Amino acid sequence: MRDKFVVVFSTAPNQKAALRIAKSAVKDRLAACCNIVPGLRSIYVWKERLCDEKEVLCVFKTRKAMCKKLENRIKELHPYEVPEIIAVDIDSGFKGYLEWIHAATRAGRG
Repeated sequence: MRDKFVVVFSTAPNQKAALRIAKSAVKDRLAACCNIVPGLRSIYVWKERLCDEKEVLCVFKTRKAMCKKLENRIKELHPYEVPEIIAVDIDSGFKGYLEWIHAATRAGRG
C-alpha cells in the first residue's frame, strides 16, 4: 500500500456543529472516521481580544490525497470565519487500520 495517511484536527464551537461536519465528511468518504471529543477549553487571541471558550475537538483520519477536499468541506460547513484545520502525517500505524482508512476513503466524492 503506497498511500500516505494523515490525522486532521479541527475544533468546533459545539457538538451540533462538530457532528454536522463529521457526518458529512464520513458520509462522502472524505475521512474514514471522525472522533468528536467534548470538553475542550481553548485560550486564544482573536481580533485583538483574549478568548476563553468551550469547544469540541474533531479528529479525522484520512488519506493525504483527501486533505484538500476535507479542508474544503470543513470550511464550507464550519461556522467560524477561520476554522482550525491542521493535518499531521501518520508515519506508522497498524497495517490493518491503515488499510481500513484506505478502503473507507478510496471512493471519496468530495
